[in-house]
Amino acid sequence: MSVPPAGLSLAADFPEATRAEWQQLVLGVLRKSGVATESSAAGEVEELLATRTYDGPLIRPLYTADDLPAGGVGLPGLAPFVRGGRPQGAGPTGWDVRALHAGPDAKPAADAVLADLENGVTSLWLRLGSGGLAIDALATVLGEVYLDLAPVVLDAGAQTRSAAEELFRLAAARGVPGSQLAGSLGADPIGLAARAGLPADGPAGLAEAAALAARCVAEFPNVRALVVDAQPYHRAGGSDAEELGASLATGVAYLRALTDAGLSLPEALGQLEFRYAVTADQFSSIAKLRAARRLWSRVAQVCGAEPAERAQRQHAVTSAAMMTRRDPWVNMLRTTLACFGAGVGGADAVTVLPFDTRLGVPDDFSRRIARNTQTLLQEESSLIRVIDPAGGSWFVESLTAELAEAAWAWFTEIERAGGIVAALGSGLVAERIAATWAKRAEAIAHRRDPLTGVSEFPNLAEILPERAAAPAEERPTVDGTPGLPEIHYDADFEALRSRADTHAEAAARPVVFLAALGSAAASTARATFAANLFQAGGFETPTSGPGTDPAAIAAAFAASGAAVACLCSGDKVYAEHAAPVARALRDAGARQVWLAGQPGSRAQADAEAGIDGYVFTGCNAVAVLQATQAEAGVR
Repeated sequence: MSVPPAGLSLAADFPEATRAEWQQLVLGVLRKSGVATESSAAGEVEELLATRTYDGPLIRPLYTADDLPAGGVGLPGLAPFVRGGRPQGAGPTGWDVRALHAGPDAKPAADAVLADLENGVTSLWLRLGSGGLAIDALATVLGEVYLDLAPVVLDAGAQTRSAAEELFRLAAARGVPGSQLAGSLGADPIGLAARAGLPADGPAGLAEAAALAARCVAEFPNVRALVVDAQPYHRAGGSDAEELGASLATGVAYLRALTDAGLSLPEALGQLEFRYAVTADQFSSIAKLRAARRLWSRVAQVCGAEPAERAQRQHAVTSAAMMTRRDPWVNMLRTTLACFGAGVGGADAVTVLPFDTRLGVPDDFSRRIARNTQTLLQEESSLIRVIDPAGGSWFVESLTAELAEAAWAWFTEIERAGGIVAALGSGLVAERIAATWAKRAEAIAHRRDPLTGVSEFPNLAEILPERAAAPAEERPTVDGTPGLPEIHYDADFEALRSRADTHAEAAARPVVFLAALGSAAASTARATFAANLFQAGGFETPTSGPGTDPAAIAAAFAASGAAVACLCSGDKVYAEHAAPVARALRDAGARQVWLAGQPGSRAQADAEAGIDGYVFTGCNAVAVLQATQAEAGVR
């Protein structure tokens, strides 16, 4: 390979491009596509192409060096830790690959634990008590695990102390010195209160958690007692900033409790691990983890911690809210993107949920895929060979700064309300997150946030894998106060598909007849769109085939057994043939007739011809499908 001459400047023969020139060129394209008008100015281009996140920051179409945060972002391993908690990043050994096991049967769980540890997993996360393994099964599950080599993270909710005592007993019985036991006890009383409802006198268990932390400091220096689990806020539909702000407020509450119990500030900081959800929106996940470290470093700084003590220990978990029941294989893609975001974002430990999590207890194959996802990203994609791969990205650094600002504003609002305990008790947190979920649910319903295999490209013929039922986590209320809900992004579409499946089992699958008017060239695009939309509601979508004869189309409709029809073609064909075909369909018994396309100037004539409404890109797909199921007799 030849070496370029010294002083070679790439693109030196081309004139320097300016932002104004780029805006002018893009404006021309937007005018042709109808996004911009002739009166639009070049300066409006970026606003027209920008999208706003649920937290408020804009995702702009173009970033330059001018968008980098003022003052820089520091270095890896140094405060404010935006670029990672360790100078060497994830390398050379990679991040901690943490596998979740929730049982419910001890022997199969023990076998699964060994399989994981023998094939790349480096720590275990065990869900115990309600929704998981029995605490007295811990000895069986860990029967062949070397406790001095494999860190163990407990997740036992209200039974944390009992689970911790059992783990300590097992270590002592096997002669494992306290200094060699590693992991986390998983105490999170405020997170438990958020999920189960808030008691009148504040979250029970803070004193208990503080006592466990004191014991860890004295006897188990490599065990952390508390976890700040931000997942309840994410699972309730919260945004990234809301998840971060609530985690900061919880961390501060724990610092107060631990220092009040006699721990020094460094000891208290060392007892905390933060758990965040990461999603298939890889850049948002990267920015969230980077922003979390920056924000916690600032909190620790204000508390008086030395720079080296301000690093945040992070455990990233692929989002449970984004996982779908339908076409679960697509979850492999979602979790791969989420894991990529966690790795690039600098998480210390990562858990990839198996793709079949929503169906029940994951099997050997899905657990293997989950752990191999991390192995492939670390070893074959070489993520661990680059320190802070996102460092210096104009987009990522800008998004990190804007997200941190939004999260800090929410954190300070919680603190002004009296802290996270008071904010949960007053309903402030629940109301704020519910408003965000309403916005997200609307975007999903309109398919602006598409769900592959669910709201887009559904597969009516799929046969879902069969899995053993997973234990249901009890979600009790305290003093009759419910905790935060647990949502799934696919909830509305899943309900539609479930109703259609029930109808299919009792009678036959519901049908929407597609009347493809005109030639194949004229009708195929909108017929494909309509088929995709109605299949998302569990409908079969037979088509008439190309043609314009109202009698022939009505006869095909009658033969299909459908109660609902949708006209599919181009606007020019609609102008001549939509009305007579719609009347023929009504005469043939159609209870509802849709038209694929925007109403435009035809709305009045269409209504007179018997067309009930329109389906188009950006329409409320959930509302359309609910109305269609009602007319088709699906209950």
